[in-house]
This record gives sequence, C-alpha cells and structure tokens, in this order.
Amino acid sequence: MAKKTDKDTILVTRFSALGDVAMALPVVYAAALAYPGKEFVFLTRKLPAKLFINPPANLTVRGIDTSLYNGPAGLLRLFRELREEFDFSTLVDLHDVLRTSLLRLYARLSGLKVAKINKGRSQKKALTRKRDKKLSQLPHSTDRYRDAFRKAGLTVPDSFSSLFDKNPPEAHLFEAASLPKKQGETWLAIAPFAAHKGKIYPIELMKRVVSHFASIPGMKIFIFGAGATESDLIASLANGHENVVNMAEKKLGFAGELALMHCCDTMLAMDSANMHLASLVGLPTVSVWGATHPYCGFYGIRQDPKDAVQLNLECRPCSVFGNKPCSRGDYYCLNGISPQTIIERINANLHIKAT
Repeated sequence: MAKKTDKDTILVTRFSALGDVAMALPVVYAAALAYPGKEFVFLTRKLPAKLFINPPANLTVRGIDTSLYNGPAGLLRLFRELREEFDFSTLVDLHDVLRTSLLRLYARLSGLKVAKINKGRSQKKALTRKRDKKLSQLPHSTDRYRDAFRKAGLTVPDSFSSLFDKNPPEAHLFEAASLPKKQGETWLAIAPFAAHKGKIYPIELMKRVVSHFASIPGMKIFIFGAGATESDLIASLANGHENVVNMAEKKLGFAGELALMHCCDTMLAMDSANMHLASLVGLPTVSVWGATHPYCGFYGIRQDPKDAVQLNLECRPCSVFGNKPCSRGDYYCLNGISPQTIIERINANLHIKAT
C-alpha cells in the first residue's frame, strides 16, 4: 500500500473502458515526468490498471472493483479511504460521469482543488446527428486530458513516445506465442474485433485479408482476441495457415501482448482498444472505421491519418462509440470497404510493392 508523503499529491480519475484509459495513460505519464516533485495517483478499474507498464517513479496506479463502492455512500467511503491513504490536495477528473462527479463534490466540500475534462458532448452530438452534421475535426482526447490538468495548474507536454522507450521488452514475455523474430521475417498484428457491430469489419472479408498476407513467404501473423467465441473466429480466419497465431489461446496478459506488439512491423485494427494499445508501443496501425470517425477525437496517438481506412458516406459518423443500429440496415460503411483497399494500405506500411 502506498503511503502519504511530504510531496503534494494529485488524484486522477478515469473509470472507463480499456481504450479510453489507454489514451489517458500517455498524458498521465507525461504529467508525472513533468512534475517529479509531486506524487500522482491514477484511479481506475482493475483491468485497465494492468496497462501501466514501466510507470514513472512518482505514479501510483490504483485499480479498484467499482461494485464495492456503489451509490453516494459507497463513493464517500472510497473518497475517505483515498484521502486517508494518499492525502491528495487536487482531484483531476478525466471522465466526468456520475461516479466521478460525486468524487469531485466530496473533494470540493473538503476544500480541495478540483478540475475536470470538457468532453465536448454537444460537439460530438452535432458530428453524429442524422441531419445537418457538423463534420469537422474535434479535439483529440489527449488534448482534452491535458486541458483538464491545465485547469488544475499543471502544464503537461505532449512528450510520450512508448511504454518501452527506456526499457525495451524482453522476448520471454511473449515466448508462449512466438520465438524471437528471425532475420528477414515480417510480423503483422491483426485485431479484428471491437465492442460493437458498427466497428467490426465483416469476418468473411477479413478472411481474404488474412489469407493474402498468410501466403507471403516470411510473413507471420498474430491475430488478437479474447475468450472462446473470438478464439473460434480467429481459428476460422487462420484457415489452417501455420504462420498465423491465435493470440486468444496464448493468454499472455497485457505485458506480453504489448511486448509482442512492440516487435511487430505493423498492425491492422478496428476503432478499438487494440488500436490504442498499439499506439502505446509506437506500432504503426492501419485502422478500419465504420459507424465511428476519427473526427470524434479517438484516433490512435501518433498514428498517420493516411492509415485510417474509411468510406465517405453522408450517414457517417452515426455514433461516437459505434453502438447504434445502422440506419441503412446494411452497414455499408464496413461492407463497402474492399479487402484490397486494406491490403494496399498495409502494403504501404510494410513497403511491399503491389502484386
């Protein structure tokens, strides 16, 4: 358990999904490195807490089971526990939902400094509405996070490059999935899944992408997923190719998967958590966008805008998160993207000439 120190302590909150926390991580690391005289505590759920590999010395990550702190009384108990453990002076809320707004209230009533993110909800609504869309680039989530820190009096540089910037990963972390890369071998990571149908490229079309690259000599493909259902789908994508690895079977954990991604040459992902995980290790990523759009501010950090594969349709984007049913009924935003378009974009990243 971390203990109180003589240093000023900042509590940072973000209880959201894995991809959102992955976008917050670079800003939190940069803040801690920019202010070595302060202590930072990042409060999140247990699963995303495991992403914080090689953290700055003055950063403590606390992953909690939120079901243990339900309602105003439960959150007050959480607040008191955190105050007792860390004696923080400032709360920076990178989430701004009911749970974190209550923590902010308790902080204000205790006389603490409080700052929160501006999520741009009205801007996102205007971008995704059915008629009279305002199609323009919104601030990236990382810019919104840095702005929240600025409101707390902390200027955070855009300085993050990779989780393994100073400590390259060791091959033993992913040896269950592969031996170290052979000279001349090309490693392609593919993450074909996402939380919602509006963000998933059709499996039958993805099979053609996988088959194309699996047939190239010296190519090794790692398909990422989790659970029995996704493992079965990965097996169907592999279609008997010996150079395709089913990562759902390997169960490496975040440290192993991130280490493996670090050693890959490029990735193909949806608008999903895996795009953001790849970004954490500096892996160039070709991303497929359907119901959602990079304009919403969730593009992978330091990813090339040319690597976003998408169709220009009047109905796009129809959703910030891809969770709304398709108004057309055919998900043409995804079904209309040809496998060859994706193949050519990956070829460009791998410097493979068209055949």
